[in-house]
Amino acid sequence: VPFAMEDTQSVATLIDSTTSKIQQLQKAFAELESHRAVTLNLKWKQLEEHFHGLEKSLKRRFTELEDQEKEYETKTMKAREMLEKREAAVMAKEHTSLERLQEKRNAAVSAIANAFQKHRKVSFPEPVVVSSEDQGGAPIVEEKPPDAMTTENNFKDMRKYSANEIPEVKAYPQLVKLCQEMNSEGLHKFISDNRKSLATVREEIPTALKAAGDPASLILDSLKGFYSLEVSNLDGKKDPNLLGLRRTCIMLMECLSVLLTNLDPSFVSNVITGNIKERAKAIAEDWKPKLDDLDVDASNGNSLEAHAFLQLLATFGIDSDFDQVDLSKLIPMVSRRRQTADLCRSLGLSEKMPGVINVLVNNGRQIDAVNLAFAFELTEQFSPLSLLKSYLTEARKNSSAVKSGNTSSTVQNEVNERELTALKAVIKCIEDHKLEEQYPVDPLQKLVLQLEKVKADSKRATEVAKPQPKRPRANGVGHAPRVTNFSADKNFYARVTDRYPQYIYDKPYVYHGHTDAHVPSLLGSATYTVPPGHGNFFGNGFQYQATYLH
Repeated sequence: VPFAMEDTQSVATLIDSTTSKIQQLQKAFAELESHRAVTLNLKWKQLEEHFHGLEKSLKRRFTELEDQEKEYETKTMKAREMLEKREAAVMAKEHTSLERLQEKRNAAVSAIANAFQKHRKVSFPEPVVVSSEDQGGAPIVEEKPPDAMTTENNFKDMRKYSANEIPEVKAYPQLVKLCQEMNSEGLHKFISDNRKSLATVREEIPTALKAAGDPASLILDSLKGFYSLEVSNLDGKKDPNLLGLRRTCIMLMECLSVLLTNLDPSFVSNVITGNIKERAKAIAEDWKPKLDDLDVDASNGNSLEAHAFLQLLATFGIDSDFDQVDLSKLIPMVSRRRQTADLCRSLGLSEKMPGVINVLVNNGRQIDAVNLAFAFELTEQFSPLSLLKSYLTEARKNSSAVKSGNTSSTVQNEVNERELTALKAVIKCIEDHKLEEQYPVDPLQKLVLQLEKVKADSKRATEVAKPQPKRPRANGVGHAPRVTNFSADKNFYARVTDRYPQYIYDKPYVYHGHTDAHVPSLLGSATYTVPPGHGNFFGNGFQYQATYLH
Protein backbone atom coordinates (compact mmCIF):
# COMPACT_ATOMS: atom_id res chain seq x y z
CA VAL A 1 0.00 0.00 0.00
CA PRO A 2 1.60 3.35 -1.00
CA PHE A 3 2.33 5.90 1.69
CA ALA A 4 0.38 9.11 1.92
CA MET A 5 2.39 12.31 1.39
CA GLU A 6 2.33 13.32 5.10
CA ASP A 7 3.31 9.84 6.34
CA THR A 8 6.22 9.75 3.91
CA GLN A 9 7.57 13.10 5.17
CA SER A 10 7.27 12.07 8.85
CA VAL A 11 9.14 8.81 8.28
CA ALA A 12 11.93 10.63 6.43
CA THR A 13 12.23 13.15 9.31
CA LEU A 14 12.51 10.36 11.88
CA ILE A 15 15.24 8.63 9.86
CA ASP A 16 17.23 11.87 9.56
CA SER A 17 17.06 12.39 13.35
CA THR A 18 18.56 8.97 14.08
CA THR A 19 22.15 10.28 14.18
CA SER A 20 21.39 12.90 16.84
CA LYS A 21 19.60 10.29 18.96
CA ILE A 22 22.63 7.99 18.76
CA GLN A 23 24.91 10.83 19.91
CA GLN A 24 22.63 11.55 22.88
CA LEU A 25 22.65 7.86 23.76
CA GLN A 26 26.46 7.83 23.56
CA LYS A 27 26.71 10.66 26.13
CA ALA A 28 24.30 8.89 28.46
CA PHE A 29 26.25 5.68 28.13
CA ALA A 30 29.56 7.45 28.94
CA GLU A 31 28.00 9.04 32.03
CA LEU A 32 26.70 5.68 33.13
CA GLU A 33 30.12 4.08 32.65
CA SER A 34 31.77 6.76 34.85
CA HIS A 35 29.51 5.83 37.78
CA ARG A 36 29.68 2.12 37.35
CA ALA A 37 30.58 0.05 40.32
CA VAL A 38 31.39 -3.02 38.29
CA THR A 39 32.83 -3.47 34.81
CA LEU A 40 30.21 -3.88 32.09
CA ASN A 41 30.72 -6.53 29.41
CA LEU A 42 28.88 -4.38 26.86
CA LYS A 43 31.00 -1.93 24.83
CA TRP A 44 29.71 1.25 23.18
CA LYS A 45 31.19 0.23 19.85
CA GLN A 46 28.88 -2.74 19.70
CA LEU A 47 25.87 -0.61 20.47
CA GLU A 48 26.85 1.92 17.82
CA GLU A 49 27.24 -0.76 15.16
CA HIS A 50 23.85 -2.22 16.11
CA PHE A 51 22.07 1.10 15.78
CA HIS A 52 23.80 1.98 12.49
CA GLY A 53 22.71 -1.39 11.09
CA LEU A 54 19.12 -0.67 12.07
CA GLU A 55 19.38 2.75 10.39
CA LYS A 56 20.65 1.30 7.11
CA SER A 57 17.96 -1.38 7.10
CA LEU A 58 15.23 1.22 7.60
CA LYS A 59 16.60 3.46 4.82
CA ARG A 60 16.87 0.54 2.40
CA ARG A 61 13.29 -0.55 3.09
CA PHE A 62 12.07 3.04 2.79
CA THR A 63 13.82 3.39 -0.62
CA GLU A 64 12.21 0.15 -1.83
CA LEU A 65 8.78 1.41 -0.79
CA GLU A 66 9.35 4.69 -2.65
CA ASP A 67 10.34 2.79 -5.83
CA GLN A 68 7.22 0.64 -5.59
CA GLU A 69 5.09 3.75 -5.18
CA LYS A 70 6.61 5.37 -8.30
CA GLU A 71 6.12 2.16 -10.33
CA TYR A 72 2.49 2.00 -9.24
CA GLU A 73 1.94 5.62 -10.25
CA THR A 74 3.53 4.97 -13.68
CA LYS A 75 1.30 1.97 -14.32
CA THR A 76 -1.75 3.94 -13.21
CA MET A 77 -0.88 6.78 -15.61
CA LYS A 78 -0.39 4.42 -18.55
CA ALA A 79 -3.69 2.67 -17.84
CA ARG A 80 -5.43 6.04 -17.65
CA GLU A 81 -3.93 7.15 -21.00
CA MET A 82 -5.01 3.88 -22.63
CA LEU A 83 -8.53 4.30 -21.33
CA GLU A 84 -8.64 7.86 -22.64
CA LYS A 85 -7.50 6.71 -26.10
CA ARG A 86 -10.11 3.95 -26.19
CA GLU A 87 -12.77 6.38 -25.05
CA ALA A 88 -11.74 8.82 -27.83
CA ALA A 89 -11.89 6.02 -30.44
CA VAL A 90 -15.36 4.94 -29.27
CA MET A 91 -16.56 8.54 -29.35
CA ALA A 92 -15.18 8.97 -32.89
CA LYS A 93 -17.02 5.85 -34.08
CA GLU A 94 -20.19 7.03 -32.41
CA HIS A 95 -19.82 10.42 -34.08
CA THR A 96 -19.32 8.80 -37.49
CA SER A 97 -22.34 6.55 -36.98
CA LEU A 98 -24.44 9.52 -35.92
CA GLU A 99 -23.37 11.46 -39.01
CA ARG A 100 -24.33 8.56 -41.30
CA LEU A 101 -27.64 8.18 -39.49
CA GLN A 102 -28.30 11.89 -39.83
CA GLU A 103 -27.52 11.78 -43.56
CA LYS A 104 -29.95 8.89 -44.05
CA ARG A 105 -32.55 10.70 -41.95
CA ASN A 106 -32.13 13.89 -43.98
CA ALA A 107 -32.45 11.93 -47.23
CA ALA A 108 -35.62 10.24 -45.97
CA VAL A 109 -37.10 13.54 -44.80
CA SER A 110 -36.26 15.15 -48.14
CA ALA A 111 -37.92 12.31 -50.08
CA ILE A 112 -41.03 12.54 -47.90
CA ALA A 113 -41.14 16.32 -48.33
CA ASN A 114 -40.87 16.03 -52.11
CA ALA A 115 -43.62 13.42 -52.25
CA PHE A 116 -45.82 15.54 -50.01
CA GLN A 117 -45.20 18.60 -52.17
CA LYS A 118 -46.20 16.72 -55.33
CA HIS A 119 -49.33 15.41 -53.61
CA ARG A 120 -50.18 18.88 -52.39
CA LYS A 121 -49.86 20.36 -55.89
CA VAL A 122 -52.43 17.84 -57.15
CA SER A 123 -54.80 18.02 -54.16
CA PHE A 124 -54.63 21.77 -53.53
CA PRO A 125 -54.18 23.58 -56.86
CA GLU A 126 -53.31 27.24 -57.01
CA PRO A 127 -56.18 29.56 -57.99
CA VAL A 128 -56.48 30.45 -61.65
CA VAL A 129 -56.29 34.17 -62.44
CA VAL A 130 -58.67 35.37 -65.18
CA SER A 131 -58.39 38.96 -66.40
CA SER A 132 -61.56 41.01 -66.69
CA GLU A 133 -62.12 44.30 -68.40
CA ASP A 134 -64.89 45.16 -65.96
CA GLN A 135 -64.04 47.01 -62.79
CA GLY A 136 -61.17 48.84 -64.47
CA GLY A 137 -59.42 45.70 -65.69
CA ALA A 138 -58.80 44.35 -62.18
CA PRO A 139 -58.08 40.61 -62.23
CA ILE A 140 -60.73 38.27 -60.88
CA VAL A 141 -59.59 35.14 -59.04
CA GLU A 142 -61.58 32.08 -60.04
CA GLU A 143 -60.95 28.85 -58.14
CA LYS A 144 -61.58 25.55 -59.89
CA PRO A 145 -62.86 22.54 -57.99
CA PRO A 146 -60.08 20.15 -56.81
CA ASP A 147 -61.49 17.26 -58.84
CA ALA A 148 -61.46 19.34 -62.03
CA MET A 149 -57.89 20.46 -61.44
CA THR A 150 -56.73 16.90 -60.72
CA THR A 151 -58.30 15.67 -63.95
CA GLU A 152 -56.68 18.53 -65.86
CA ASN A 153 -53.25 17.79 -64.35
CA ASN A 154 -53.59 14.11 -65.22
CA PHE A 155 -54.51 15.06 -68.77
CA LYS A 156 -51.46 17.34 -69.05
CA ASP A 157 -49.14 14.62 -67.81
CA MET A 158 -50.62 12.08 -70.17
CA ARG A 159 -50.41 14.54 -73.05
CA LYS A 160 -46.63 14.52 -72.72
CA TYR A 161 -46.64 11.17 -74.47
CA SER A 162 -48.82 12.22 -77.37
CA ALA A 163 -47.60 13.67 -80.61
CA ASN A 164 -49.50 16.91 -79.98
CA GLU A 165 -46.94 18.27 -77.52
CA ILE A 166 -43.35 18.49 -78.77
CA PRO A 167 -40.70 18.26 -76.00
CA GLU A 168 -37.84 20.73 -76.07
CA VAL A 169 -34.60 19.09 -77.26
CA LYS A 170 -31.87 21.67 -77.67
CA ALA A 171 -29.03 19.94 -79.51
CA TYR A 172 -30.73 17.26 -81.62
CA PRO A 173 -34.38 18.00 -82.51
CA GLN A 174 -34.22 15.11 -85.02
CA LEU A 175 -34.54 12.77 -82.03
CA VAL A 176 -38.03 14.11 -81.36
CA LYS A 177 -39.14 13.42 -84.92
CA LEU A 178 -37.78 9.86 -84.84
CA CYS A 179 -39.60 9.19 -81.58
CA GLN A 180 -42.83 10.69 -82.92
CA GLU A 181 -42.59 8.39 -85.93
CA MET A 182 -41.77 5.38 -83.68
CA ASN A 183 -38.78 4.79 -85.98
CA SER A 184 -36.52 2.43 -84.01
CA GLU A 185 -34.21 1.70 -86.96
CA GLY A 186 -33.78 5.41 -87.63
CA LEU A 187 -33.02 5.91 -83.94
CA HIS A 188 -30.23 3.32 -84.13
CA LYS A 189 -28.76 4.96 -87.22
CA PHE A 190 -28.96 8.45 -85.72
CA ILE A 191 -27.08 7.32 -82.59
CA SER A 192 -24.42 5.65 -84.75
CA ASP A 193 -24.00 8.71 -86.96
CA ASN A 194 -23.61 10.98 -83.90
CA ARG A 195 -21.35 8.69 -81.91
CA LYS A 196 -18.80 11.48 -81.35
CA SER A 197 -21.42 13.38 -79.33
CA LEU A 198 -22.80 10.32 -77.60
CA ALA A 199 -22.91 11.93 -74.16
CA THR A 200 -25.16 14.75 -75.39
CA VAL A 201 -27.36 12.33 -77.34
CA ARG A 202 -27.78 10.14 -74.27
CA GLU A 203 -28.89 13.12 -72.19
CA GLU A 204 -31.56 14.18 -74.71
CA ILE A 205 -33.08 10.78 -75.52
CA PRO A 206 -35.23 10.61 -72.32
CA THR A 207 -36.76 13.98 -73.20
CA ALA A 208 -37.29 12.99 -76.83
CA LEU A 209 -39.04 9.77 -75.76
CA LYS A 210 -41.87 11.90 -74.37
CA ALA A 211 -42.88 12.64 -77.96
CA ALA A 212 -43.43 8.94 -78.71
CA GLY A 213 -46.99 7.66 -78.64
CA ASP A 214 -45.71 4.51 -76.87
CA PRO A 215 -42.11 4.98 -75.68
CA ALA A 216 -41.87 1.52 -74.09
CA SER A 217 -43.00 -0.14 -77.33
CA LEU A 218 -40.44 1.93 -79.25
CA ILE A 219 -37.64 0.67 -77.02
CA LEU A 220 -38.79 -2.94 -77.33
CA ASP A 221 -38.84 -2.54 -81.11
CA SER A 222 -35.24 -1.28 -80.97
CA LEU A 223 -34.12 -4.58 -79.44
CA LYS A 224 -34.72 -6.46 -82.70
CA GLY A 225 -31.50 -7.85 -84.08
CA PHE A 226 -29.73 -8.01 -80.70
CA TYR A 227 -29.09 -11.68 -81.45
CA SER A 228 -28.47 -11.78 -85.18
CA LEU A 229 -29.33 -15.10 -86.82
CA GLU A 230 -26.51 -14.71 -89.33
CA VAL A 231 -23.81 -14.29 -86.67
CA SER A 232 -22.78 -16.97 -84.18
CA ASN A 233 -22.23 -16.14 -80.52
CA LEU A 234 -18.45 -16.35 -80.92
CA ASP A 235 -18.34 -14.28 -84.08
CA GLY A 236 -20.66 -11.72 -82.50
CA LYS A 237 -17.89 -10.72 -80.11
CA LYS A 238 -15.78 -9.71 -83.12
CA ASP A 239 -18.45 -8.09 -85.27
CA PRO A 240 -18.25 -4.30 -84.66
CA ASN A 241 -21.70 -3.73 -86.18
CA LEU A 242 -23.36 -6.16 -83.78
CA LEU A 243 -21.36 -4.91 -80.79
CA GLY A 244 -22.40 -1.34 -81.53
CA LEU A 245 -26.05 -2.32 -81.93
CA ARG A 246 -26.00 -4.12 -78.58
CA ARG A 247 -24.46 -1.14 -76.81
CA THR A 248 -27.12 1.10 -78.32
CA CYS A 249 -29.89 -1.25 -77.15
CA ILE A 250 -28.56 -1.10 -73.59
CA MET A 251 -28.31 2.69 -73.74
CA LEU A 252 -31.90 3.04 -74.99
CA MET A 253 -33.22 0.86 -72.17
CA GLU A 254 -31.26 2.99 -69.70
CA CYS A 255 -32.79 6.16 -71.18
CA LEU A 256 -36.28 4.71 -70.77
CA SER A 257 -35.42 3.97 -67.11
CA VAL A 258 -34.41 7.62 -66.67
CA LEU A 259 -37.72 8.74 -68.13
CA LEU A 260 -39.68 6.42 -65.83
CA THR A 261 -37.71 7.60 -62.79
CA ASN A 262 -38.64 11.22 -63.47
CA LEU A 263 -42.32 10.35 -63.90
CA ASP A 264 -44.89 10.47 -61.15
CA PRO A 265 -45.28 6.86 -59.89
CA SER A 266 -48.98 6.91 -60.68
CA PHE A 267 -48.24 7.39 -64.41
CA VAL A 268 -45.58 4.69 -64.76
CA SER A 269 -48.31 2.10 -65.29
CA ASN A 270 -49.55 4.16 -68.25
CA VAL A 271 -46.16 3.60 -69.94
CA ILE A 272 -45.28 0.08 -68.73
CA THR A 273 -48.62 -1.57 -69.35
CA GLY A 274 -49.45 -5.23 -68.92
CA ASN A 275 -49.07 -5.79 -72.65
CA ILE A 276 -45.63 -4.17 -72.60
CA LYS A 277 -44.56 -6.39 -69.72
CA GLU A 278 -45.69 -9.49 -71.58
CA ARG A 279 -43.66 -8.46 -74.64
CA ALA A 280 -40.60 -7.76 -72.48
CA LYS A 281 -40.99 -11.10 -70.70
CA ALA A 282 -41.17 -12.93 -74.02
CA ILE A 283 -37.92 -11.26 -75.14
CA ALA A 284 -36.26 -12.11 -71.82
CA GLU A 285 -37.28 -15.76 -72.03
CA ASP A 286 -35.87 -15.87 -75.55
CA TRP A 287 -32.55 -14.34 -74.44
CA LYS A 288 -32.05 -16.32 -71.22
CA PRO A 289 -31.07 -19.70 -72.79
CA LYS A 290 -28.45 -17.93 -74.91
CA LEU A 291 -26.68 -16.78 -71.74
CA ASP A 292 -25.85 -20.41 -70.91
CA ASP A 293 -23.37 -20.43 -73.78
CA LEU A 294 -21.40 -17.51 -72.34
CA ASP A 295 -18.12 -18.14 -70.56
CA VAL A 296 -17.75 -16.02 -67.42
CA ASP A 297 -13.98 -16.12 -67.79
CA ALA A 298 -14.11 -15.07 -71.45
CA SER A 299 -16.43 -12.14 -70.76
CA ASN A 300 -14.05 -10.75 -68.10
CA GLY A 301 -16.96 -9.08 -66.35
CA ASN A 302 -17.93 -7.02 -69.39
CA SER A 303 -20.61 -9.16 -71.07
CA LEU A 304 -23.01 -7.10 -73.18
CA GLU A 305 -25.43 -10.02 -73.44
CA ALA A 306 -25.77 -10.47 -69.66
CA HIS A 307 -25.94 -6.70 -69.15
CA ALA A 308 -28.73 -6.31 -71.69
CA PHE A 309 -30.70 -9.17 -70.10
CA LEU A 310 -30.46 -7.67 -66.61
CA GLN A 311 -31.25 -4.18 -67.90
CA LEU A 312 -34.34 -5.52 -69.67
CA LEU A 313 -35.63 -7.00 -66.41
CA ALA A 314 -34.89 -3.82 -64.45
CA THR A 315 -36.32 -1.34 -66.97
CA PHE A 316 -39.60 -3.16 -67.55
CA GLY A 317 -40.02 -4.41 -63.96
CA ILE A 318 -40.24 -8.12 -64.76
CA ASP A 319 -37.45 -9.37 -62.44
CA SER A 320 -40.01 -11.02 -60.13
CA ASP A 321 -40.66 -13.60 -62.86
CA PHE A 322 -37.08 -14.92 -62.59
CA ASP A 323 -35.17 -16.64 -59.80
CA GLN A 324 -32.89 -14.30 -57.82
CA VAL A 325 -30.19 -16.95 -57.39
CA ASP A 326 -30.00 -17.37 -61.17
CA LEU A 327 -29.81 -13.59 -61.61
CA SER A 328 -27.04 -13.27 -59.02
CA LYS A 329 -24.97 -15.80 -60.98
CA LEU A 330 -24.93 -13.34 -63.89
CA ILE A 331 -23.40 -10.51 -61.84
CA PRO A 332 -19.77 -11.72 -62.25
CA MET A 333 -20.34 -11.46 -66.02
CA VAL A 334 -21.07 -7.72 -65.71
CA SER A 335 -18.93 -6.83 -62.69
CA ARG A 336 -16.84 -4.37 -64.73
CA ARG A 337 -19.85 -2.47 -66.11
CA ARG A 338 -20.36 0.91 -64.45
CA GLN A 339 -24.11 0.25 -64.03
CA THR A 340 -23.66 -3.01 -62.09
CA ALA A 341 -24.30 -1.63 -58.59
CA ASP A 342 -27.47 0.23 -59.62
CA LEU A 343 -28.70 -2.81 -61.54
CA CYS A 344 -28.23 -5.05 -58.50
CA ARG A 345 -30.22 -2.66 -56.33
CA SER A 346 -33.00 -2.35 -58.93
CA LEU A 347 -33.24 -6.14 -59.14
CA GLY A 348 -33.23 -6.57 -55.34
CA LEU A 349 -29.90 -8.42 -55.28
CA SER A 350 -28.21 -6.41 -52.50
CA GLU A 351 -28.52 -9.33 -50.06
CA LYS A 352 -26.76 -11.62 -52.54
CA MET A 353 -23.68 -9.41 -52.94
CA PRO A 354 -21.47 -11.11 -50.28
CA GLY A 355 -21.81 -14.37 -52.23
CA VAL A 356 -21.09 -12.62 -55.53
CA ILE A 357 -17.97 -10.97 -54.07
CA ASN A 358 -16.77 -14.35 -52.79
CA VAL A 359 -17.08 -15.77 -56.31
CA LEU A 360 -15.02 -12.89 -57.73
CA VAL A 361 -12.31 -13.29 -55.07
CA ASN A 362 -12.07 -17.05 -55.56
CA ASN A 363 -11.57 -16.54 -59.29
CA GLY A 364 -8.76 -13.99 -59.14
CA ARG A 365 -10.92 -10.89 -59.78
CA GLN A 366 -10.14 -8.97 -56.61
CA ILE A 367 -10.35 -5.55 -58.28
CA ASP A 368 -14.03 -6.08 -59.12
CA ALA A 369 -14.57 -7.48 -55.62
CA VAL A 370 -13.13 -4.32 -54.03
CA ASN A 371 -15.33 -2.06 -56.16
CA LEU A 372 -18.49 -3.97 -55.25
CA ALA A 373 -17.48 -4.10 -51.57
CA PHE A 374 -17.31 -0.30 -51.52
CA ALA A 375 -20.55 0.05 -53.48
CA PHE A 376 -22.50 -2.09 -50.99
CA GLU A 377 -20.63 -1.04 -47.80
CA LEU A 378 -19.09 -4.50 -47.26
CA THR A 379 -15.49 -3.36 -46.69
CA GLU A 380 -15.47 -4.69 -43.12
CA GLN A 381 -16.35 -8.17 -44.35
CA PHE A 382 -14.03 -7.92 -47.38
CA SER A 383 -10.88 -5.95 -46.56
CA PRO A 384 -9.84 -3.91 -49.64
CA LEU A 385 -6.16 -3.88 -48.64
CA SER A 386 -6.02 -7.67 -48.25
CA LEU A 387 -7.75 -8.20 -51.59
CA LEU A 388 -5.45 -5.83 -53.47
CA LYS A 389 -2.32 -7.31 -51.92
CA SER A 390 -3.41 -10.86 -52.73
CA TYR A 391 -4.16 -9.74 -56.30
CA LEU A 392 -0.61 -8.38 -56.74
CA THR A 393 0.91 -11.41 -55.05
CA GLU A 394 -0.87 -13.73 -57.49
CA ALA A 395 0.19 -11.57 -60.44
CA ARG A 396 3.85 -11.61 -59.42
CA LYS A 397 3.76 -15.36 -58.68
CA ASN A 398 2.45 -16.16 -62.15
CA SER A 399 4.89 -13.71 -63.70
CA SER A 400 7.87 -15.19 -61.85
CA ALA A 401 6.87 -18.72 -62.85
CA VAL A 402 6.97 -17.79 -66.54
CA LYS A 403 10.15 -15.68 -66.32
CA SER A 404 12.07 -18.45 -64.57
CA GLY A 405 11.73 -20.79 -67.58
CA ASN A 406 13.32 -20.65 -71.01
CA THR A 407 10.74 -18.58 -72.85
CA SER A 408 10.88 -16.46 -75.97
CA SER A 409 11.09 -12.67 -75.88
CA THR A 410 7.50 -12.44 -77.12
CA VAL A 411 6.21 -14.44 -74.16
CA GLN A 412 8.38 -12.37 -71.78
CA ASN A 413 6.92 -9.17 -73.23
CA GLU A 414 3.37 -10.46 -72.78
CA VAL A 415 4.10 -11.42 -69.17
CA ASN A 416 5.59 -7.98 -68.45
CA GLU A 417 2.59 -6.31 -70.08
CA ARG A 418 0.17 -8.27 -67.91
CA GLU A 419 2.10 -7.50 -64.75
CA LEU A 420 2.24 -3.82 -65.75
CA THR A 421 -1.51 -3.75 -66.34
CA ALA A 422 -2.16 -5.42 -62.99
CA LEU A 423 -0.06 -2.78 -61.19
CA LYS A 424 -1.88 0.06 -62.94
CA ALA A 425 -5.23 -1.51 -62.07
CA VAL A 426 -4.31 -1.68 -58.38
CA ILE A 427 -3.04 1.93 -58.39
CA LYS A 428 -6.24 3.14 -60.04
CA CYS A 429 -8.38 1.23 -57.54
CA ILE A 430 -6.43 2.74 -54.63
CA GLU A 431 -6.86 6.25 -56.02
CA ASP A 432 -10.56 5.77 -56.85
CA HIS A 433 -11.38 4.73 -53.29
CA LYS A 434 -8.84 7.08 -51.59
CA LEU A 435 -6.79 4.32 -49.93
CA GLU A 436 -3.41 6.07 -50.30
CA GLU A 437 -2.90 6.39 -46.54
CA GLN A 438 -3.43 2.67 -45.91
CA TYR A 439 -1.72 1.52 -49.12
CA PRO A 440 0.95 3.98 -50.43
CA VAL A 441 1.24 3.96 -54.22
CA ASP A 442 4.84 5.23 -54.49
CA PRO A 443 6.44 1.72 -54.44
CA LEU A 444 3.91 0.57 -57.04
CA GLN A 445 4.65 3.60 -59.24
CA LYS A 446 8.36 2.73 -59.14
CA LEU A 447 7.60 -0.82 -60.30
CA VAL A 448 5.48 0.59 -63.11
CA LEU A 449 8.36 2.79 -64.27
CA GLN A 450 10.75 -0.17 -64.19
CA LEU A 451 8.41 -2.36 -66.26
CA GLU A 452 7.74 0.44 -68.74
CA LYS A 453 11.50 0.90 -69.19
CA VAL A 454 11.93 -2.85 -69.80
CA LYS A 455 9.05 -2.67 -72.29
CA ALA A 456 10.62 0.27 -74.16
CA ASP A 457 14.06 -1.40 -74.25
CA SER A 458 12.56 -4.61 -75.59
CA LYS A 459 10.68 -2.69 -78.28
CA ARG A 460 13.86 -0.91 -79.40
CA ALA A 461 15.77 -4.19 -79.52
CA THR A 462 13.04 -5.75 -81.65
CA GLU A 463 13.08 -2.83 -84.08
CA VAL A 464 16.86 -3.00 -84.45
CA ALA A 465 16.69 -6.74 -85.16
CA LYS A 466 14.21 -6.28 -88.03
CA PRO A 467 15.74 -6.02 -91.56
CA GLN A 468 15.55 -2.47 -92.90
CA PRO A 469 14.07 -2.13 -96.43
CA LYS A 470 16.03 -0.23 -99.07
CA ARG A 471 15.03 3.37 -99.48
CA PRO A 472 15.02 5.21 -102.84
CA ARG A 473 17.68 7.83 -103.29
CA ALA A 474 16.84 11.50 -103.21
CA ASN A 475 17.60 11.92 -106.94
CA GLY A 476 15.05 9.23 -107.83
CA VAL A 477 17.66 6.61 -108.76
CA GLY A 478 17.06 3.32 -107.06
CA HIS A 479 15.25 0.04 -107.18
CA ALA A 480 12.17 1.00 -105.15
CA PRO A 481 8.86 0.29 -106.93
CA ARG A 482 7.00 3.29 -108.14
CA VAL A 483 3.49 3.94 -106.80
CA THR A 484 1.26 4.91 -109.67
CA ASN A 485 -2.24 4.78 -108.24
CA PHE A 486 -2.21 5.39 -104.52
CA SER A 487 -5.89 6.19 -104.15
CA ALA A 488 -6.91 2.94 -105.80
CA ASP A 489 -4.91 0.94 -103.25
CA LYS A 490 -6.52 2.54 -100.19
CA ASN A 491 -9.07 -0.21 -99.85
CA PHE A 492 -6.37 -2.87 -99.82
CA TYR A 493 -6.14 -2.69 -96.05
CA ALA A 494 -9.11 -4.00 -94.12
CA ARG A 495 -11.04 -1.31 -92.28
CA VAL A 496 -13.37 -1.66 -89.35
CA THR A 497 -16.78 -0.28 -90.09
CA ASP A 498 -17.55 3.10 -88.60
CA ARG A 499 -21.20 2.51 -88.00
CA TYR A 500 -20.98 1.11 -84.49
CA PRO A 501 -17.77 2.30 -82.80
CA GLN A 502 -16.41 1.37 -79.41
CA TYR A 503 -18.45 3.85 -77.43
CA ILE A 504 -16.56 5.00 -74.37
CA TYR A 505 -18.18 6.30 -71.24
CA ASP A 506 -17.10 9.70 -69.98
CA LYS A 507 -17.42 8.69 -66.36
CA PRO A 508 -14.44 7.05 -64.58
CA TYR A 509 -14.46 3.50 -63.27
CA VAL A 510 -16.11 3.79 -59.89
CA TYR A 511 -19.07 2.30 -58.12
CA HIS A 512 -21.16 4.71 -56.13
CA GLY A 513 -22.07 3.76 -52.62
CA HIS A 514 -25.62 3.41 -51.38
CA THR A 515 -27.16 4.78 -48.25
CA ASP A 516 -29.52 1.86 -47.66
CA ALA A 517 -28.58 -0.71 -45.06
CA HIS A 518 -27.67 -4.09 -46.42
CA VAL A 519 -28.82 -7.34 -44.86
CA PRO A 520 -26.18 -10.10 -44.38
CA SER A 521 -25.80 -12.58 -47.17
CA LEU A 522 -28.44 -15.17 -47.89
CA LEU A 523 -26.33 -16.67 -50.67
CA GLY A 524 -24.25 -18.99 -48.54
CA SER A 525 -26.05 -22.07 -49.76
CA ALA A 526 -26.14 -21.04 -53.40
CA THR A 527 -23.80 -22.88 -55.75
CA TYR A 528 -22.09 -21.03 -58.57
CA THR A 529 -21.16 -22.88 -61.71
CA VAL A 530 -17.83 -21.40 -62.76
CA PRO A 531 -15.57 -22.80 -65.49
CA PRO A 532 -12.44 -24.62 -64.20
CA GLY A 533 -10.12 -22.16 -65.94
CA HIS A 534 -11.25 -19.32 -63.68
CA GLY A 535 -8.38 -19.51 -61.24
CA ASN A 536 -5.74 -18.64 -63.79
CA PHE A 537 -4.57 -15.06 -63.35
CA PHE A 538 -3.72 -14.55 -67.00
CA GLY A 539 -7.22 -15.58 -67.98
CA ASN A 540 -8.84 -12.78 -66.05
CA GLY A 541 -6.28 -10.70 -64.21
CA PHE A 542 -5.11 -8.15 -66.71
CA GLN A 543 -8.34 -6.72 -68.01
CA TYR A 544 -9.42 -4.36 -65.28
CA GLN A 545 -7.57 -1.25 -66.45
CA ALA A 546 -9.52 -1.11 -69.71
CA THR A 547 -11.95 1.79 -70.06
CA TYR A 548 -15.63 1.12 -69.42
CA LEU A 549 -17.51 0.46 -72.62
CA HIS A 550 -21.05 1.47 -73.51
